[in-house]
Amino acid sequence: MSDLYAVFGNPVAHSKSPLIHTAFAAASGQDLTYQARLAPLDGFSRAVAEFVAAGGKGANVTVPFKEEAFRLCTRLSERAARAGAVNTLAFSGGEIFGDNTDGAGLVRDITDNLGLPLHGKRILLLGAGGAARGVIAPLLAEKPAALLIANRSAEKAALLASAFADLAPVESGSFGETEGQSFDVLINATAASLSGASLPLPAGVFAPACLAYDMMYGQGDTPFLRQAAAQGAAHLADGLGMLVEQAAEAFLVWRGQRPATANLLAELRAGPAA
Repeated sequence: MSDLYAVFGNPVAHSKSPLIHTAFAAASGQDLTYQARLAPLDGFSRAVAEFVAAGGKGANVTVPFKEEAFRLCTRLSERAARAGAVNTLAFSGGEIFGDNTDGAGLVRDITDNLGLPLHGKRILLLGAGGAARGVIAPLLAEKPAALLIANRSAEKAALLASAFADLAPVESGSFGETEGQSFDVLINATAASLSGASLPLPAGVFAPACLAYDMMYGQGDTPFLRQAAAQGAAHLADGLGMLVEQAAEAFLVWRGQRPATANLLAELRAGPAA
């Protein structure tokens, strides 16, 4: 019988994870089945327990259950503990191990797939929610020259920055407080692109040779990326590469090997928009 894995979310029908992990399994000769499972908004822990009882070996977790998954774990990786959220679960011997592969996926997409080093760069991280929190420690591990968290609520940005101050200095402020500064890498970790909203960013924040990276994917040219292009950003990227790379990290947690991602990512980019 194939080993059983799944992604839990609500909604979850749109998830590319089954396609990605099935492709990883085929390429690496692994015998596994991967499903998308819709968990009730008030029934995530029950859905996970039923999955484990049915023989589930591991699971990915997507919106809106990453923080609940964190609380469900009996053991956490260091990066999951830092993030305060879990997107990867592994089940063994009654233990629920939680990891967070989002930040590793983002960094790998930028540094390997896009070929843009983060070391010594000025990074502006937009948003102070769970998506931002999950990537801060991996970004700091790349030793940027500066990392600034900007958010509509400067207070929320400051609280998030203080949570990582033991790793390196992290600046914070409102979107407007970035005026007069420019950045080499700007990462949109807000949900604005889902609603087609633009961010109130001052002119000049996009340095001429900068990378503008939107964690959302399948949205076409988002308002953030259009704004970046209009201000002369040299590199534009959506979050599809991050999705594939975080999935490869999860596969490594479960199966002990990290699958190659380049061919699959090229196929996904060539396919229809999500």
